[in-house]
Amino acid sequence: MAWFGRRSRQRPGTLRVAPRSDAVAVARVELRDLTPTPERFLGQTAYLTIVLFENLGRAVTTAPTTDAKTRLARAASEMLRMHEELVGELQRMHDDPVAEMEPFRRELDEFQRRTRGADWHEILVTCYLTNGFLLDFFAGLASGLPDELDDRAATILQRDAAETVLVEELRRAIEEDPRIASRLAMWGRRLVGDTMLVARSAIAQHPSPVVDERVDPVFTELIATHTRRMDALGLTA
Repeated sequence: MAWFGRRSRQRPGTLRVAPRSDAVAVARVELRDLTPTPERFLGQTAYLTIVLFENLGRAVTTAPTTDAKTRLARAASEMLRMHEELVGELQRMHDDPVAEMEPFRRELDEFQRRTRGADWHEILVTCYLTNGFLLDFFAGLASGLPDELDDRAATILQRDAAETVLVEELRRAIEEDPRIASRLAMWGRRLVGDTMLVARSAIAQHPSPVVDERVDPVFTELIATHTRRMDALGLTA
């Protein structure tokens, strides 16, 4: 059973919970013990959604058709709304959102630089794989947040409108030119390490030491789900 799959909505703390498939429940039960403080969690995810929004914006800018631009623009708009709602949660806690995001700026900007992609197709693969990987992970990590913030944060992070359009555009591109598949598969493999570093940095924010044996199965399943996303495009992970 996969730990990370298609997101649904249920109350955190129960066995059947939010991110992308029935098995996410298992991951969220494991992850709740690794959740950083609310301020750190929200600061990192708020800045992360800026990065994911900017990536989608580059996909819009380089898209070859008006239809693709329009659909990707809607997805980017939803990502920006996700960012604004995370900022709203920081404001609800009477925290300065900019101050809480700032510690993560350099690391996430560097992640963005390393995963930019050389052309429109690689940008789409970056958006598809890193959005899915990281939004699944942070939605699972949200289950360890206090009070009702767990539900609110998970619900915000589950509302990713980009996946469908990204998959459709990538499948269309590969069908039109099958030669790009091997290049995109290689690019997808390159993304794994950098994306995992972002997830590991979130766990490193936890106030107490983390036992490696408890973390490793989480990343095993994240990689397995990454492989399934690649398979959905007919690419070899």
